[in-house]
Amino acid sequence: MTTLNQYQPQQFSRILGYGAFRPDLSVPNSELVEAIDSSDEWIKQRTGICTRQRASEAISVQDMACGAAADALKNAQVAGEDIDTVIVSTISHPYATPSLATLVADSVGSKAPAYDISAACAGFCYGVAQADALVRSGMTRNVLVVGVEKLTDFIDNTDRSISFLLGDGAGAAVIGRSDIAGIAPTIWGSDGSRWGTVGMTHSLLELRNRDFVKNPIQEGEKIWPTLRQDGPSVFRWAVWEMAKVAQEAVKAAGITPEDLGALIAHQANERILDQLAKTLKLPEHVIVAKDIVEAGNTSAASVPLAAHRLLSEQPELSGKFALQIGFGAGLAFAAQVVILP
Repeated sequence: MTTLNQYQPQQFSRILGYGAFRPDLSVPNSELVEAIDSSDEWIKQRTGICTRQRASEAISVQDMACGAAADALKNAQVAGEDIDTVIVSTISHPYATPSLATLVADSVGSKAPAYDISAACAGFCYGVAQADALVRSGMTRNVLVVGVEKLTDFIDNTDRSISFLLGDGAGAAVIGRSDIAGIAPTIWGSDGSRWGTVGMTHSLLELRNRDFVKNPIQEGEKIWPTLRQDGPSVFRWAVWEMAKVAQEAVKAAGITPEDLGALIAHQANERILDQLAKTLKLPEHVIVAKDIVEAGNTSAASVPLAAHRLLSEQPELSGKFALQIGFGAGLAFAAQVVILP
């Protein structure tokens, strides 16, 4: 029997470099509290957020994604034409099709296969898992993974459940071949039974099907779908269930919490970050990334943005083990231990 040719498997992959694009506006709590009948102190105590970075109208999701991609290539010292696959995670690109990823590939000078994924706050870690598998299979050499959001396009400023948490931005990473294991097995999954816990207020189809003559817009009615969440349910799930996932990821890497240099978790809430660190019994030397204090919750962009800031401020973490974990709408989750570039 004649057999087919196959790709030559590669044993290992690693993150070669992170990149970031942070938008132009810094929005303090004081600018948001009136709309939600709250206070600066309440937001700080509940979330740890002091400010959040948001993009002005002139800056698009595409602008941020391409900016982070270019920065990641520079830091990884990889040319755009050497990128073989582009994966973009986003829930806020305004076009269902074509994909944002093809635009990002073109912006870096690549004709590589490119596609978007929708896993919200877990999306970047999903992308890293796919990139790791693609490189190790031998199917590709270098993968560009981007997490990008312009969540301010989907905010109801009067919503107390999520609006004050959200920011904009983009983070990226280049994953390539390695002589050592730089990305451990990913622990990932979803719980669709909690599908409605975080998401949109309604479908775009409701706008398409509405007869605005017979059913005109009422004063104060919000017809554009915006983001909302059941905050207490999400908090409990993130604290208890994601701690188990984090523990599994560390075990799958063949290390202990004491071996970690950093915890880079989805920047949903500072209290969740603190509880994860406590449940994992992380020693004092393990640094917990807290990009949320200045950037807010940027969904798919939060993990790479937090990693980029951490390495920029503490370059001595280069070469150390870090636990990346993303979790959010779906409810979707993914975690992996990586060696920081």
